[in-house]
This record gives sequence, C-alpha cells and structure tokens, in this order.
Amino acid sequence: DSNDDTEDVSLFDAEEETANRPKRSKIRHPVASFFHLFFRVSAIIVYLLCELLSSSFIACMVTIILLLSCDFWAVKNVTGRLMVGLRWWNHIDEDGKSHWVFESRKATSQENKSVSEAESRIFWLGLIACPVMWVVFAFSALFSFRVKWLAVVIMGVVLQGANLYGYIRCKVGSRKNLTSMATSYLGKQFLRQNTGDDQTS
Repeated sequence: DSNDDTEDVSLFDAEEETANRPKRSKIRHPVASFFHLFFRVSAIIVYLLCELLSSSFIACMVTIILLLSCDFWAVKNVTGRLMVGLRWWNHIDEDGKSHWVFESRKATSQENKSVSEAESRIFWLGLIACPVMWVVFAFSALFSFRVKWLAVVIMGVVLQGANLYGYIRCKVGSRKNLTSMATSYLGKQFLRQNTGDDQTS
C-alpha cells in the first residue's frame, strides 16, 4: 500500500532515563498500566451490569461510549508509547492524501532495557482480550435479538479493533510484510504436511 509508512523511530526521549532502571519485569508506568485496562474493563462491566445499574438505556449507552472513547484515546496516544514503545497515527499531506504511519521504538540495547516484560504482557493481554469479548457480545446481541444494543457493541468492536489492528501493524510491519508472513507460514505448513504424508506412505 503506497499510502502506508512504516517508520523506525525513537519515542519519548524522556524515557531514556528509565533505561538505567535494573529490572525488566517491574511495572515502570503503573498509572499507564492501570488506565490501559481501566477504561476497557469498565466499559465491559457497565455493559454486563447496565440493566441492574440503571433502567435508562440512553444513560448506559452514553456511559459505555464515553468509556470506549477514553480507552481509544488513552491506548492510541499514551499507553502504547509508554508500555511497548509503539505508536500509530494518520496524517493528511498537502495534496490531501491520507497517510497511515506505524512507528516503533528503535531497537537499541539501551531502549530494550527500558521495556518492561510485565507491562508488555499487560498491554497485549488487554489489547487482544477485550475486542474478542466485544465480538462475543455482538454475536450474543444479534442472536438474542437485542437490536438496540447492536450499535453499542459494534462501537466497542470498531474502536478496540482499530487499536488492535494498528498495534499489530506497528509490531509486525507493513501490510506487505504481514501478507508475506502469512504466505510463508501457510507454505511451510503445506510442505510439512506433504513431507509427513510421503514418510507415512
């Protein structure tokens, strides 16, 4: 995709100070780690308990959408940078063309020391698990004919799915790299299966 830019950049120059800290397993950004999970988990809890908490569908819907919006902004602009050194964003050039940029922290030995394994696990667990739950909620709302909730769960799928997609692109590189990785994996599986069949025969 000619409109996609994948860059290897240094994020958060102020974080270079954290490279001097000794343990990689320690949570170095507890506030960021808390809010990485707080908004998305709160949105799920409100969705599950909304009928018990309030009889007003509008109040529940607005609360969930506000939590999802806060989560989208916090994860996209703050926690991704601090916890795993990744960032994705979009900008419009002078010709009016849209460019998606996927950035990752430069992989120097000093920078790698500043990445906490515990924070990385928290980040990816929250990033992957919550969109999966919203997909489950979407199917549940569809099959139970709770049509009024479909807009809410679709909003959850879109906002959290967008962050998941953006950070996966940051992690693995451009779409071409993702396609080539998938092709390479399928090719290896095919060859392995054919080799196994030949040996058994």
